[in-house]
Amino acid sequence: MGRTLTKHPHPPAPQPAPRRAARYASRGESLGLRPARTPELIQQVRKGLPFRALRMFSTETGFAPSMIAEAIGIPERTLARRRNAGRLAPEESERLLRISTVFEKAVSLFEGDVDVALNWLTTPSRALADNTPWEYSRFEPGARDVEDLIGRMEHGVFT
Repeated sequence: MGRTLTKHPHPPAPQPAPRRAARYASRGESLGLRPARTPELIQQVRKGLPFRALRMFSTETGFAPSMIAEAIGIPERTLARRRNAGRLAPEESERLLRISTVFEKAVSLFEGDVDVALNWLTTPSRALADNTPWEYSRFEPGARDVEDLIGRMEHGVFT
């Protein structure tokens, strides 16, 4: 007597991954910093941000800590020392705050859609000499240009 094969229904189509959404009410929130006015932020940067700020930013963006460290100019061996010490140097802290500010503004531009913001940040732009906004934000003048571009886009001026 032969076995009857029963057809199994097709498995359900995979559902798209839920979009990551975020709202940042204050500068540095993607680093886990509490809302602070500029003088307090400057004081925190002078002291050096805690290493957990870099970890928090990694969680918020999905970028590996090593990619973030590269963007803010921390060599791998120095990154390991910072991890052990638990604190970033002031200049590293300033650069981390700078790229986090650009990230937060990009998320705001795209109405809280983190994935769309990250895609935009990592896509070359003619307005930035065919560099990505992420690359451009590594340096102060570039970050200002990216912030200006975000402002123009918010107001419907596409360049």
